[in-house]
This record gives sequence, C-alpha cells and structure tokens, in this order.
Amino acid sequence: YNFSLYFLLEVERKIRANDREYNSSFKYATNSIKTSKYNPFTFLPLNLFEQFQRIANAYFLFLLILQVIPAISSLSIHSLLISEKWMNVQVGDIIKLENNQFVTADLLLLSSSEPLNLVYIETAELDGDTNLKVKQSLTVTGDMGDSLEDLAAFNGEVCCEPPNNRLDRFTGTLTFGTQKYSLDNERVLLRGCTLRNTDWCFGLVLFAGPETKLMQNCGKSTFKRTSIDRLMNILVLFIFGLLALMCIILAVGNGIWENHAGSKFNAFLPREENTAFSAFLTFWSYIIILNTVVPISLYVSMEVIRLGNSYYINWDRNMYHARTDTPAEARTTTLNEELGQIKYIFSDKTGTLTQNIMTFNKCSINGKSYGQDQSHILPRHKTPLQQSNMDFSFNRLADPKFLFYDHSLVEGVKLELPDVHAFFRLLALCHTVMAEEKKEGDLVYQAQSPDEGALVTAARNFGFVFRSRSPETVTIEEMGIQRSYELLAILDFNNVRKRMSVIVRNPEGKLSLYCKGADTIIYERLHPSCSELMKVTTEHLNEFAGEGLRTLVLAYKDLDEEYFSEWKQRHHESSVALEDREEKLEKLYEEIEKDMMLIGATAIEDKLQDGVAQTIEQLTKAEIKIWVLTGDKQETAENIGYSCNLLREEMNEVFVVAANSPEEVRQELRDARLKMCPDTEQDKFLIPEIILGNTPKVVQDENVNGEYGLVINGHSLAFALESNMELEFLRTACICKTVICCRVTPLQKAQVVELVKKYKKAVTLAIGDGANDVSMIKAAHIGVGISGQEGMQAVLSSDFSFAQFRFLQRLLLVHGRWSYLRMCKFLRYFFYKNFTFTFVHFWYAFFCGFSAQLGLDLSYWTVVNHLFVWGSLGMFFILTFTMYTDGLFQLRPSSFAFIGTARNCLNQPNVWLTVALTAILCVLPVAAYRFFYSQISPTINDKVQYRPAPRPRRTRLTRRSTRRSGYAFSHAHGYGDLVTSGRFLRRHAPARSMGLISTGRSPGFKPTGRSAGYSPVGREQNPKQKVEPTSLQMFRAVKDASF
Repeated sequence: YNFSLYFLLEVERKIRANDREYNSSFKYATNSIKTSKYNPFTFLPLNLFEQFQRIANAYFLFLLILQVIPAISSLSIHSLLISEKWMNVQVGDIIKLENNQFVTADLLLLSSSEPLNLVYIETAELDGDTNLKVKQSLTVTGDMGDSLEDLAAFNGEVCCEPPNNRLDRFTGTLTFGTQKYSLDNERVLLRGCTLRNTDWCFGLVLFAGPETKLMQNCGKSTFKRTSIDRLMNILVLFIFGLLALMCIILAVGNGIWENHAGSKFNAFLPREENTAFSAFLTFWSYIIILNTVVPISLYVSMEVIRLGNSYYINWDRNMYHARTDTPAEARTTTLNEELGQIKYIFSDKTGTLTQNIMTFNKCSINGKSYGQDQSHILPRHKTPLQQSNMDFSFNRLADPKFLFYDHSLVEGVKLELPDVHAFFRLLALCHTVMAEEKKEGDLVYQAQSPDEGALVTAARNFGFVFRSRSPETVTIEEMGIQRSYELLAILDFNNVRKRMSVIVRNPEGKLSLYCKGADTIIYERLHPSCSELMKVTTEHLNEFAGEGLRTLVLAYKDLDEEYFSEWKQRHHESSVALEDREEKLEKLYEEIEKDMMLIGATAIEDKLQDGVAQTIEQLTKAEIKIWVLTGDKQETAENIGYSCNLLREEMNEVFVVAANSPEEVRQELRDARLKMCPDTEQDKFLIPEIILGNTPKVVQDENVNGEYGLVINGHSLAFALESNMELEFLRTACICKTVICCRVTPLQKAQVVELVKKYKKAVTLAIGDGANDVSMIKAAHIGVGISGQEGMQAVLSSDFSFAQFRFLQRLLLVHGRWSYLRMCKFLRYFFYKNFTFTFVHFWYAFFCGFSAQLGLDLSYWTVVNHLFVWGSLGMFFILTFTMYTDGLFQLRPSSFAFIGTARNCLNQPNVWLTVALTAILCVLPVAAYRFFYSQISPTINDKVQYRPAPRPRRTRLTRRSTRRSGYAFSHAHGYGDLVTSGRFLRRHAPARSMGLISTGRSPGFKPTGRSAGYSPVGREQNPKQKVEPTSLQMFRAVKDASF
C-alpha cells in the first residue's frame, strides 16, 4: 500500500459541499495525477540511480577517476457555470457529467436525468465487467435535479471513511439540514467508470487524484531488470575479485623485481626509490591496463542485440492482426531474452481470453436436442452459413443477425408444439431485461448479463418477443399476438439460491411459476414424474458441457389461486419483518419452488478469442503454469476455464475455496493440499537461497500424482494473502496445474503476482487488456497488453503489446527462446574474447619487469587488423583486373594474352555457380556432421522439435453439474427488487426551474456497452460509443444575479 503519512493518520473524512475554504483546511489531495516516470528535476538523479544498479557502471566511474591521476594513468596527460480541467477539481466541488463521459473523481451521486435519479455506469476500467450497473442517489439530493440555484446552495456535510483501495465497499453519512442519511457503495461513482444511457448527472467530489480508489489500486512503476542483468552483476563481482587478484600478483612481482633487478634497468625505466610505493602505484596502473577483463562494452553490445530482437517482434507478420490493423509491438528493448524464461503467466479473462459475446447455440426441449450443426453433411462447395441460415421471415420482429443451425426447431414453433411454445414463453417472461423500442419494431434489450440477453433474444427470434414491462405486467408478443401477463412476484437470483423464478397470471387468469437455474438445484425440486425426462436431459447436458457451453435448466409449475393468495400474504409479512427477513423469505421460496415440471435446458456459448485453447495447450506443454485473475464471477470464470482447456474433465479434482473467515480459508487450503500430497511435511517446503548475502525463502516445487485445479474467490483470497497465510495459499496453488482467482480487485491481482515473485524462483508474465490489469502488468517481470475494447491503459503500461491472446505463444516460444539463445551465445563469445585479450597483458607483465607497459598497442593493432582484412580483399580484385588489362598486353603480349578475361569471367553465371558450389562443399561436411549428431545423440530441444503432435481424442465426459450451471452463477444479486419497485421505469418528473426540460431519457437514447445492445451473433448491435472529451462544469455558490 502506497499511502502517504497523512493517509495513515486519517481516520475519517469530512467534506462540506461548495466550501473550498473549509475543505482546503484538511489539505486533501487535488485531482491532479502524474503517471510519468520522470520530471525535468528528477530525470538525472533517477536515471543515474537506475544505471548504477549495474555494478559495472560504478566500476567505470571509479576507473574514470583513476584515469585523471597522472601518476597512474595509462593515457597521455594531453590527452510541462465554470468550465474546469480535471486537474483543478477539488474535494467538495459539485461537478456535472454527461453521457459517455468518464467519471472524473470519486463522487457522491446527487441527482441525474433519469427517473428516480438512477444512473447507468460501465465499470470495465475498474473490474473488467462490461455489464451496466445501476446507481441511485438519495431522494433528498435527487430532488435538486439540475437546478443550479439548489445545487449551488447545497451545503451538506459528508463524514466518510479515509481513502482506501476497496472497490466494493463505502461507508459514510450525509448531514443535510437537521437530518443524517446513511451512505453506501450504491451512492458512489468511482473514477474510471463511464456514464452510459444517462443524459447528465451531478456529483459531490469525495476523493480526488491519488486518493481515488482507482489510483489506490494502481501499482507503482518499477525498473524491470532481466535475470541476465542480475547474473551479470554477480559475474562482474567475481571479475572484480579476479582483477584485484591479478593486480596484487603483479604488484608483488613489481616489488620483488625492483629489489632484485630494478637497478640494472635505470637507463630504460626510471626507478622509484621506495619499493613499496612503486608496487602500490603499479597495482593501480594494472587496474587500468587490465580493465578489459571487465565488460566495459558489454552493456552497449547487449542493448544493440536487444534492439535487433525487438525489431524482429515488430516485424513479425504472424503476430499482425489484420482485422484491427494492429501489429505486435515491443515497447521495451531490455526484456526480450526474459521472454524465453517464463514460468508463470497471470491472465485476465474478459477481453483477454474471451470476447464476452454470448450466442444461443443449442437447447433440449422435452427430451429432444436442437441446434446440431449440419455442416458435416453439406456439399463441399458451400459453407454452413450458406446452407443453414434459419428463415425467420414469419417473425417481423426477429433480429436478422441471429444465427441458428437447426431448422426442426423453427418447424416445431410453426406447428405450435406445446412444449416448444412453453420453452420460449418461459425465456420471454423469466428475466429482468429492459426493452427499449425507439421506433416500431426496433427493439434493443438492456440486460444485466450478456447470457440473459442471449436467452431473451433467442425467444424473440423464435416468435416470443419481449416488448415491455411495468412493475405489474410483462408484455410479450406470441407468434404475432400481443399478450400481457400480470407480474405477481419475482423470486430473485442470488449465489445461494442459484435460480430465478417469476409468478405470473396469463390473460386467461391462469397462475404459473416459471423457474430457471442450475441443474442440480432445479433437479432437487422437480416432480417425481419427471425422472425419465430428467435422465434424457442430463445426457444432453453432458454433451453441451463437453463442448464448453454454459447451460441452464428450465421448469414450470401451475399454482392454485387460493394457495397463492395465502402464500402472498405470508410473503408480504416476511418482506417487512425487522428480524430474520432473509431467512423467512428463503423458506417461502423453498416452499413454492417444489414439484415443478421439467421443460428442458439451454446451452449458451461464451465465445473465446481465436486460438485461445490451442495456445494454452502449447504453453502447458512448455511447463508454463497459467493463473487466471479476473474480476468476473466465480462460475463464469470456471466455465471459461473448461472452455479453454485450463480446467479439464480428466483432472483428478478441482478445489473451490469460497470460505468467509480466515480459519475456514486456512482449513480448506490445507485440506486441498493434504489431499494432493498426503505425505508432505509441514515445515520442509521452504528452502533458503543465498544471493549476495541475502537469504530469501523460496517455496520449492512439490511433485504430485495427477492433475488438480484450484478456484478461489476474491473474499477468500483477501484472507489467503495475509502474511500469516500467504505461504499456505502459495504452496497449495503451486501444486495445482491451474489456478483461477475470481472477483479480485486490481490490487489483489498485483498482490498475487508479488507473492509468486517473492517466494518462487521464477519469471512471471502478466497479460490483460483493461485499466484494472495495469497494477498486475506493472508488478510482473514482464507485462503484456492486449489492445482490445477496454481502452489502451493496459497497452500503455505494458512491455509488449498485440491484439490477440494467441500471439502469446509465438512471443514466448519463438521470439523469447531465440532471443535468449542469441544472448547466451553472445555472452560466451564476449567473455572468451575479453579474457583472452586480458591474459596476454598479464603474461606480458612477466617479461617487462612488471612495469605496467602495454603489451599490445591498440591503435597499431587496429590499423593492422583493418589493413589485412580490407586490404587483402582490395588487393585480390586489383591484381586480378590488372593482370588482364590492355597496358600489360601491349608491354608483354606473350605473357598477358587474355585481355578482359577477368571482367568477362565474372559476368558468366557458371563462374558464380562454381563459387557457390565450392562454398557449399566446404560447409556440407559440417552440416552433415551436425545433422547426424542430432539424430544419434539428440538434445531435449531436438526431441521436442521433432515429436509429432498427438491427434486430439474426444473423451466421454462425466457429469459435472458445477460447470454446467454457468448461467445461474453468472451475475450477482439480480434486479428483481428494482423491477417490482418501478424505480427504474419512466415517470414524468415535474419541470425544473429556469425553464429546463423535464427529466427522463432523451429521444436519442441509445444503450451502449456489451450488455445493453446484445447481439447473439458475435457483433454488438450498438457498438460502444466513442468517449467524448470531458469538460466538467463546476457550480459554486457565488453571488451572481444570473445564477
């Protein structure tokens, strides 16, 4: 946690609206944020500090100081309404935001243009979730609307928690007048969110700049160094020791030589009277002369090689994404060879592994499976889309972009099969989706989750069109006939119930309960007469699960009027109870949701990016462990894990840690570890690793029989990351083949990466596409950004970037491997060259009286080197052409008879062919030797390279209910209360003062985001609108007649 001292001392925060003088007395942070690494004043000291992390650079500075001392020098002595910028916004200001603008700071929502002061926000930059969320202001502040006089006169005081990094929690109170109102997270808009489907809103700034929750979750930029750089520092220390040892030997030799033979050479070498002082000066002279043993040019040469490797990445056409015109980019040149040493990959889910686009693929209705792709029986010259497109012309409200591949289902709808109609009627009624109809027939669904939007859209295309809703009714169009159902109750979804139900009365007066949810939950509540149908449906669910589809079971029940009246009365009494309200309601839900009749099941595909499963498979073969860190829901992440082969049915077991207390989390982690390694000892999994005097603890790898997976939610992870439990968590997680952490905050992502870096001797890589991944990308040894739909924040903070996850395979296994091999071969040659050159001087010292003279004149040998290399080539061509000139022929016709033969010869292709064949014959023996050697005695790399890829086999999958019930787990507590309360529905608001238009959505209302304009065909109906430049209007209490 990177809090300032003031943050540590701050216990609570007090804010007075529209009073800058009062708020400034607390010295709260301004809204100005600087993310640059340097400024004009810190560039030089910080850059020097980073450069001197390389120990050799400190040596070069020391060497420079020695060179300026004449007595020991080996050189000659001559030798960068009030409209405000974001940075000017302060705590306590009231600001105005408009549709599609980013939220500037952490705000307390005061009022909005929507009925009952609701706002719709997208939090993809915070948690990666692209579904719209609803926030609502207090009624007392919402009544101010957009009245500038009321807003300017507002002087409420807020007392709230100090700045922290908890995105899901906020506590505070608002004092306005004589009343005190409670504030929670539902009243707060966080910086980084985007306002959607809301014309305008006003908010009071609570936290600004670095105190906002977004910035509290952002990691600090660090100077990343490769393992080769760290190894170089160690080698340089040993080289220093070797240099000192050689210089001591030569200095002692000088002292001995001066005593015994120095007087005989006074005419050639001026003698120092003090022999000890002479040896002392000789020591430092040889420090300078033998400096070539220290790799003085190594770092420059390494940077040149790294720059070349970076260009190879930038130029790689196999990592170019043509659809978005996005090439791969190496944003740093210092980490290329580290790509070949990756051991752990930490990946985001939404936008990184998936496209977050749901499609309705298959279903099972009354024991019959629909949606089988018939492409295997098509003629070769036609594609599946050309042959299998469904004809929905009978439905004028059908979405033309919807695709389905089984014509028998449409026939069942047209034939009015009761089970098929009941199936789609349930999908059209049992949901909390909102419908917007801007013009006749132009429907746009705004769903809480993409999969719920997919189901309602499927029902729409098959003739059961959801048109509108009110707190009391749901209106649908069944096969062209509009029908209005009375909505009597919504039994909403939560993570314990794992199902959702609605109770409706049809126009004929018949009462029915419609339910959808997880298969295990629904099966327990079915009537015994459904046993045979349940077996057939289970087989279909197994097939759907094997294809990675997210499934849901549908059921219904006809209700008795008298029983329901009595049940509804008890339901009302329980809903207003002050004690044990949730428990009483749950008992009532259990009572009515039983003896239901099974209708069928749905199967939805959450589309992965192209090549994700294959990429993960190849990375796993390279013994790279992949951890998924996502802000999404547990079961959604778990289903994606199965879809992309991170989790597999063949695994021995997948452990789920979802406890709510530290003791329970510790016990579940220990139980999982003991189940994987029953014979492990508690205290023998840490090994000390001594590096330069430091003894950090390293968690050693433990071998287990079988493959295991671990899924842990954010609440449990918060306990697992505590100092007294982090080793238990890390030890258990490292044994598993795959780890999935869900519902995690951006800071928790960074903490998981830091934990692995701290206790594992491994190189880590983090990959993501949103602002919520920035802290993780900064924390890892290497950060990779994907340029996706969630902005460019991840790319701007990354070391490498590209457009698709599948390119990671080539980045690591091709560019990373070859960069590492090139660097290692270069270092071997470089040290060999330096030691050879240095030992010549060392050996020469024994023949020059240890007089610190140069054995090799560098300038002389440099000239000779160039002369013999380039001169020999030049002389060859000069003599060749001279021997066949006209002048020599005229002087000695008999000796130089072949005029122009050289020039004519070089113009003949057969001559160059002869040269090429000669070169090939010279190289052929070496190539043949290496080929046969690799066949007779292959290395590990050769074995992997030539091993044939195994043919994929289809395995019969066993029933795993927890992964099939993906939709039932796919979102948090539903919108049922909001639907029945009518708070989100339009109402005519009273006209505001100053002649302003009444509130409500504008005629140009257009839902955005991937949950708002759902398209079941892989494309959004309403692409995300371009975020407009924000110009905030701040309203202060000023004495102005026009105000």
